[in-house]
Parts: sequence; structure tokens; C-alpha cells
Amino acid sequence: MEELDIILETAKEQMQGTVDHLEVAFDKLRAGKATPAMLSSVRVDYYGSLSPLTQIANVNTPDAMTLSIQPYERNLIHEIEKAIINANLGFAPSNNGDTIIISIPPVTEERRKELVKMAKADMEHAKISLRNARQDANKSLKGVKEASEDMVKDYETRVQGLTDKFSKKLEEALTKKEAEIMKV
Repeated sequence: MEELDIILETAKEQMQGTVDHLEVAFDKLRAGKATPAMLSSVRVDYYGSLSPLTQIANVNTPDAMTLSIQPYERNLIHEIEKAIINANLGFAPSNNGDTIIISIPPVTEERRKELVKMAKADMEHAKISLRNARQDANKSLKGVKEASEDMVKDYETRVQGLTDKFSKKLEEALTKKEAEIMKV
């Protein structure tokens, strides 16, 4: 039945969205290695409007412990520095007139454990989102008038299979992120 397939596909898209969202959240968790994603929350005052840093500068990682920011316009260096400090990320930017350099301090053992807790909390939110997608799909399946009880049961089993598959992906992402965070 077409309507049942649409419900199943919608549930699959929602669950994939949950996995994608978790991976973005994990990218923002600093595990000691410099990544441009660390600065994704920085907004810079660009001629009166707040713009994402990536739209007004090129962000690179010359090595694992350094971020290099090359503004497209040199006169923005001080605005970018101010925005990084105001973002309260714990970074101390310095500039050489052309580029801004951020040295990433090594992560302490205590901070690593805190980051793992944050990753687990993000994962729990993702699992709740998966369960909600499953619940919505099952509710929608039961609301299809033309479908027989057996068909609805079959599709509910498929939705549960999707839930299990995406739950496993979440677990794998957490395991990978934990290993990355705890690696010294």
C-alpha cells in the first residue's frame, strides 16, 4: 500500500535526520584535536549583521593543535577576535596582522570525562527522538483505514527494524566519539 510505504519512508528520513543531528553535535565536542567545526557557533558583526565565521573567513587546521583563520577582508581581524572571545569557547586568539591563530590547549582527564558525559547526554536525546519517530509512525499506520490489521502489524515490524538499525548507528557513533575523546 502506497500510504503505508510513505509513512515508513517518512520514519526512515526522521531517523536518519536524528543520526545526522547527533553527528553534528559530536563534531562540536572538542576532543583535543583542532577542527573548524569548533568555531561553528561563532557569529561575527559584519557591517551591522551577525554572520557565521565561515562566511567571512577561511578556517583551516595547519596541525592537530592549531586553528588558522584567514579573513576575506583584513579589517575584520579585530571583529573576528572579539567574536571568538565573546563566544566563550575558552580560546585565546592572537593575530599576526593577516591571520588569526588559535592554539588548542590539551584536554585534561577531568574534562575528557565531562565531554564523554556530554556525548552520552546528546545520545540519550537522539534515542528519545528515534523513539518519538517510531511512535509517530506507528500512530500513523494505525490511522490508515484501508489497511488490514496484518498489513499494519507487518509495517509496525518494519518500523521497529528501522528503529533498531538507527539505534545501532547511534551506539556506534557514541562508541567512536568516546574513543576519540579518551584518546590522549
